[in-house]
Amino acid sequence: MIDLHTHTLFSDGELIPSELIRRAQALGHRAVALADHADMSNFEWIVSRVIRACEENNRERSLRAIPGIELTHVPPALIARYVAEARALGARIVVVHGESPVEPVEPGTNRAAIEARADILGHPGLIREADARLAARNGVCLEISARKGHSLTNGHVALMARKTGARLVLNTDAHGPADLITEEFARTVAMGAGLSEEEYRSLRATMAALAGLGEAVP
Repeated sequence: MIDLHTHTLFSDGELIPSELIRRAQALGHRAVALADHADMSNFEWIVSRVIRACEENNRERSLRAIPGIELTHVPPALIARYVAEARALGARIVVVHGESPVEPVEPGTNRAAIEARADILGHPGLIREADARLAARNGVCLEISARKGHSLTNGHVALMARKTGARLVLNTDAHGPADLITEEFARTVAMGAGLSEEEYRSLRATMAALAGLGEAVP
């Protein structure tokens, strides 16, 4: 299992980084990205601390911890700037909080994230086909979410990816220990979204590549 979208106490999660990483390791994860919520006020503070947490854990544990960030409710006009700045600070995975059906995300956020070439557009809701096509061209991954609420539009996201060739990832958006899942449950979420076995294998290979683990997936 690889999970590229989780949260710690650095934003609205329940766990310090070390405990989240250890719990993921105990579930058999190969890699986990710490991608706490951030906007213009706190992204520098979060990235620097997440980097330190990941570096220290990676010296002692077999699971690969990846420093990331989730730009959340950032005005669309500012997204490209902060995607670039987060990467310059050392964030390895940049997620943008997409237009989920259960939050008042500003319209145009999906498009701005895709134009900015974020790594992952988190829970993009009822993403438009034109935006999914641009995501395919720009190499932006669309997220299938295991999180309640955000998962309501997983089927639509999967359909748009199939129609346009956009790459998919599957993440938990975990905020607490109960949100972390096993590989078996991740497969259930993928099948529930309408993915075929071949599409699920492709998704897993995409996630392995993003995590720096290569294309091979056992």
